[in-house]
Amino acid sequence: MHSLLIIQNNKTENVTEERSSTGPDSLLRSCGYVVTAAASPEEAKLMIGDADASILNLPVTEINSWRAALMQCKTAPILWWCTSSTADLSVAACGDDIMVDGILSPSMQPQEIHWILHFSARQCFERQQWLKEREQLLSRIEERKWIDMAKGILSKAKNISESEAYDLLRKQAMNERKRMVDVATSIVKVYQLLQDQT
Repeated sequence: MHSLLIIQNNKTENVTEERSSTGPDSLLRSCGYVVTAAASPEEAKLMIGDADASILNLPVTEINSWRAALMQCKTAPILWWCTSSTADLSVAACGDDIMVDGILSPSMQPQEIHWILHFSARQCFERQQWLKEREQLLSRIEERKWIDMAKGILSKAKNISESEAYDLLRKQAMNERKRMVDVATSIVKVYQLLQDQT
């Protein structure tokens, strides 16, 4: 991880903090990172392509909206820069479903910052993998529902067992060079259409 994008708006931008060694820009630069800053979603969208991670120097209540905007552009770790100015509403927001891959603060040493960034990258990509696997599982469950409905329709209509109906579905899918779920969906939809007409 080499390049970082800091997101800060005018409300959290504290001139004395930014000029001091505890500001995110100067502290992260001193740790060897290339740092760019954005104050609006438009600026962030232009800069996110080159960033390995985003640091949100924002109140905790703004994290989710910024996270959603950034994740639409690029999958990369998102960390929160936690200071007295960004955490003043944190107690009220504790019940919110805040999603960040890590937290940084001005009191951290360079080695701690490197490790947090490393672990946040791992956390981000593991979460993306879990989300992808979840979507695949939900899709398989949905496909299974269509296949089960089609099996039931075929076994009732042809007076055969469900295993025979499954074999029939599989054979028809092979003959039509389609996925089994597509054949099953067609059967169920035609059946429902016929039921609606009677």
